Amino acid sequence: MLSEHVTVETGDTKLSRRFSSAVQGHLRSLEKEEAKKCPNYIEAESAHLRMIDLNLFRVFDAMMLHRSVRKASQILSVTPSAVSHALSRLRQSIGDELFIPTESGMQPTQRALQLASGVREGLEKLERALTRKDAVATEAPRTFRIGATDYPCMVVLPSLVKRLAKSAPNVDLRVFPSNHIELVQRLEKGRADLVIGSFTELPAGIRRRRLLREDEVITVRTGHPLTRGRMTKERLLEFPHVVVEPAGTRESGTDGFSDEARNGNRVSVERALYEFQNNRIGPGGRVAVCVPNFAAVAPFLQFSDMVAMLPRRLALWVAAYAPLALLDPPYRSITIEIEMLWVEGADQDEGLERLLNKLAESIGDLE
Repeated sequence: MLSEHVTVETGDTKLSRRFSSAVQGHLRSLEKEEAKKCPNYIEAESAHLRMIDLNLFRVFDAMMLHRSVRKASQILSVTPSAVSHALSRLRQSIGDELFIPTESGMQPTQRALQLASGVREGLEKLERALTRKDAVATEAPRTFRIGATDYPCMVVLPSLVKRLAKSAPNVDLRVFPSNHIELVQRLEKGRADLVIGSFTELPAGIRRRRLLREDEVITVRTGHPLTRGRMTKERLLEFPHVVVEPAGTRESGTDGFSDEARNGNRVSVERALYEFQNNRIGPGGRVAVCVPNFAAVAPFLQFSDMVAMLPRRLALWVAAYAPLALLDPPYRSITIEIEMLWVEGADQDEGLERLLNKLAESIGDLE
C-alpha cells in the first residue's frame, strides 16, 4: 500500500506516523471544506474574478447588444471563432452558460441579464478613465434597442432623436415593430432595452412610466360632406371607414390578449364600430379597408369619402402634409396613455436611465 510520512506538531511534541494516500486525500478534502468557511477563501474567489480578462466582458457586452456571434465579431473586428472562444472562457469563469442558442438568436440566461447593466456601466467608466475625457457619460457610444408601434415612431421618437443629436450624438437607436404582446416578451427576454406603447396589465418585473395621454379625432379629406353641417353618430356611420387593424386585435386572436384587454388597446374608429356592431350603440358602420398601421391611412382618405379615427397628435402631423380635415367625434373620445416600459433593475444602468429621462423631457416638445 502506498503511504506517505507525515509529521504532526502538537505543542512541543512531534509525532511521526505513516498515513495511507487515501487518508491523506480525505484530510485534504476536509481542509478545503474548512477553508470555504474562512474569509480568506472568499477573498480568493474575489481575486479569481478580478483576474478575468476584461476583453471577455467586451465580448459579453457585444453579445447582449446584438444576440449574435457573427454580429458581435463584426462590431469587435475579430473572427466569429474568437468570439466563441471568448464566450467559452467567460462561461468557465462565471460558472454559467450566459447565452443559449435559439431559433431567434443567442438568448441571455437570467445570470447574463443580471450582469448586463453592471458590465455596461463598468466598460463605460473604464473607457472614460483610459481616454481621460471630461465629456459627460451620455457621449459614450451606445446602441439602444427600442420596441415601438408606428404611433411612437411617428410622434414620440423624432423629438427624442432631436434632443439626442445635441446631448448624446454617439447614441444610436434600433427600433423594431411588433404587437403589444411581442414587445413585452422581447423586454422580458432582454432583447429590448425599452418599449413604448399603450398597455393594460403587465407581468411582474416590468416597470412603467407614463409619457402622455392621447385622444382620438375623426379624419377626412378636405371638402368631405362631414365637414358641413352637424356631426352625429348616424352621419358618421353613413360613410365607409378605414380601420387600423394591427397585430393584437380581433384578426389576431392568438396573440394572448383577453377580449377586454384587446378592445381597450384600440385607438381608432374600430372601437366605435365594435360597439355599434355588438348592439352597444346601434346598427350601422362598414369597415371598407383594414390597414396594418396608421401611416397607411392618409392615402385612402385623400381620394375617397372614407373616414378614419386617428390619435390626435398623429392626425395633426398628417394634416400638415396632406389635404385632410380633423373633426371631433360625436361621442366621448377614447383616451389612452402612452407609456415607456423597461425591466425592473435595468434603470440602474446610467445610460438607460439618461435615455428614459431624455425621452420624458422630449414629450414637452409635443405639447
